[in-house]
Amino acid sequence: MKQYRVAVVGAAGMVGLEFLKILEQRNFPVADIHLYGSDGSAGKKLFFKHREVTVAETTHEAFVGMDMAFFSADVHASRHFAPSAVNAGAVVVDSSDAWRMEGSAPLIVPEVNIEDAAVHRGIVINPTCTVIELAMVLFPLHKINPVKKVIVATYQSVSGAGTAAVDELTAQVRQVLDGQQAVARALPHQIAFNVLPEVDVFLDTGSTKEELELLEETRKIMHAPELEVSATCVRVPVYVGHSAAVHIELTHPFAPDDARRVLSEAPGIRILDDTNIRLYPQPWTAAGRDECYVGRIRKDSAFKNGLALWVVTDNVRKGGALNAVQIFEEMIKRGWLAPGGRE
Repeated sequence: MKQYRVAVVGAAGMVGLEFLKILEQRNFPVADIHLYGSDGSAGKKLFFKHREVTVAETTHEAFVGMDMAFFSADVHASRHFAPSAVNAGAVVVDSSDAWRMEGSAPLIVPEVNIEDAAVHRGIVINPTCTVIELAMVLFPLHKINPVKKVIVATYQSVSGAGTAAVDELTAQVRQVLDGQQAVARALPHQIAFNVLPEVDVFLDTGSTKEELELLEETRKIMHAPELEVSATCVRVPVYVGHSAAVHIELTHPFAPDDARRVLSEAPGIRILDDTNIRLYPQPWTAAGRDECYVGRIRKDSAFKNGLALWVVTDNVRKGGALNAVQIFEEMIKRGWLAPGGRE
């Protein structure tokens, strides 16, 4: 089997560490791995396949000889260093929003639109984690019965805001239980025992950037420019797992049992849906798992041809690292990526 020289940028972060775990678990064909990060993480010791690897500072020269690069850093780092990786001959899968809506950069959910990755200019984009689970659920239905409109409310875990937000939830829970004032730094307000209808920055429209991305990225991935999406994104005091209440208007009537069958046959989706025994997806169930879980599938009372359902996915795993790894796996399988240079 061909082996690949791999770079991971942002290796010491939450998603970066998940990259290492998944590459090892899936026996990804790694010939050599190089880990990079910011000044603060440079020098840290991480392990890959029982071997200690030191995180180096990211530089423009770091990507010479690399076949592929996973970027899980901020927008500035992606815009600054990803072009250097491409110029060095590597293919980049970038998880930031630096390039997501640029026409030349394919935005990929492998179960939905992997064929878009056939044409790229060295950079392939990992979508927003909430978009990944939404597109995975909408697309199988859309192929059979076109989706016209979606209203979605997301319930997003603190891990989506990074390690500092995870630590802050733990600290605040202790503070509140000890009768102290909760201190908020990583998030705009107290998250312990609370919910915040603010994910990413607010725009002039009153929506947040995350809510706009749910519209724009879903349209791009599904090749559905007329699709209407209205979203409210909420941060909740859960460590891992993004949930979503999804209300769908379809072109034609669609029975819940038919939707359940279609989704159960779709790649990457697992149905947990039996209200008789209170079986439905939960963040606790989805954490550490690869699948997108769907339940509470029922007729929607607000739309004439409507369905309502509940979706939960591990945002760090499938919503981050795993989706990126699957992109490269599918590109290798199709012969779109060869060691020693781009195809």
